Amino acid sequence: MSRICEVCGKGSVAGNQISHSVKHTKRVWRPNLQKVKVLQDGSPKRISVCTRCLRS
Repeated sequence: MSRICEVCGKGSVAGNQISHSVKHTKRVWRPNLQKVKVLQDGSPKRISVCTRCLRS
């Protein structure tokens, strides 16, 4: 399972987590993906969609 929205293509983003003492450690921000059942070409299919795309 890839962590990419199948509607808009939103994926994970890497960056730094900065503590109070200003130490940097790598971390990842991931999109809030939900499994949704969608009719595609007349047959049901489960796709992963971010919540921003679910709202629209």
